Amino acid sequence: MLQVLSSAWALLLGMGLLMVGNGLQGTLLGVRGEIEGFTTLQMSFVMSAYFLGFLGGSRMAPEMIRRVGHVRVFAALASFISAVMILYPAFTNPVAWSLGRVIIGFCFSGVYVTAESWLNNAADNRNRGKALSLYMMVQMIGIVSAQGLLLVGDPAGYETFVIASVLISVSFGPILLSISPTPAFDTTKPMTLKKLYQTSPLGIVGMFLLGGVFAAQFGMSAVYGARIGLSLVQISIFVATFYIGATVIQYPLGWMSDRMDRRALIMGVAGVAGVGSMVGMLLGGQYGMLLLAAFLIGGLSNPLYSLLIAYTNDYLDNEDMAAASGGLVFINGLGAIAGPLITGWLMGDNVFGPSGFFLYIAILLFALALYAAWRATRRPSVPVSETGHMAQMYPAATQVALELAQEVAIEAGQDEDDPDSPAAA
Repeated sequence: MLQVLSSAWALLLGMGLLMVGNGLQGTLLGVRGEIEGFTTLQMSFVMSAYFLGFLGGSRMAPEMIRRVGHVRVFAALASFISAVMILYPAFTNPVAWSLGRVIIGFCFSGVYVTAESWLNNAADNRNRGKALSLYMMVQMIGIVSAQGLLLVGDPAGYETFVIASVLISVSFGPILLSISPTPAFDTTKPMTLKKLYQTSPLGIVGMFLLGGVFAAQFGMSAVYGARIGLSLVQISIFVATFYIGATVIQYPLGWMSDRMDRRALIMGVAGVAGVGSMVGMLLGGQYGMLLLAAFLIGGLSNPLYSLLIAYTNDYLDNEDMAAASGGLVFINGLGAIAGPLITGWLMGDNVFGPSGFFLYIAILLFALALYAAWRATRRPSVPVSETGHMAQMYPAATQVALELAQEVAIEAGQDEDDPDSPAAA
């Protein structure tokens, strides 16, 4: 672990600051939108725009890096992010915010691709798993700590937006000044969605549904909190609880995943998370119940991302896993684009009101549980002794990080088969 920190501390520090800025702007816009009188539907377009840009960036960033290099891409995209952060309070209009969110989503995706390829280059077979774990930990700490910064300034003013912009500007300083070698860059051509569906219907359907769940959490939770009249402190704790739950429950579920039928685990986890959503819908008027619902939803739905990837890998050869990762990221992104739009419609005053936030998440999670149960009747499960290792991932990762996770999973499986291997030592 110390070896990873010594070689990649600047990258991890920079990514941590980036995640603070990203986590802060999402929650801040949800609160500011309520202050400005934006409708729930307008805010849903604003929040959905981020995922549209993110999906586009994940497809275009690799080619940009090949043409002009990591350093230029990273510096340019991070500069655009910082600029848009400042412009948000200057143009308080849903259309302007939506355009800004597309730009920011595109740029964050490119920045993540660049940073993750640097991380992969800084790691070797002995510490790749530790590097990935540290990266995921930094991401989650950044998002959670961002919610505390929401309380530093008045969301109706400029100060908090300036803080987010400064964090982004500062973040790429240590990275660009400390990382000297520019890694070679390449990504695997994605597997076609048709072939991926034929290989693992549950994997691809589950990733699409989960994209909607994640986008609703990331994009609309602050909007929900503002709509029901929570204070700024309560909103920051509510949003942070989703990610705290993900951090706490991720590893126990990973341990279970390697020791039981993954399809049954997917069904059970999705079902319990759906129950948590119903708790929020029916008992959300009690703040304690609201936090319980957020903890269960975030704690169980986020690990489902890693679980579905591991389940899909059980039906793939090692050489096909990297190709499958591109398709899984893409289908998850499509679900994420639709998530805030549908949530915003359900949250409208003429539909279900704010409780539509939890209703939408519950529908998706119960649909995933039912589909997993139906797939259990279509073909036998892979024996536990033949399943691969589950690498921990969060839904914000790009294809580069997912390919890195695939390598970690393959190496872990090889280490179990050969206890005398160097990586296992």
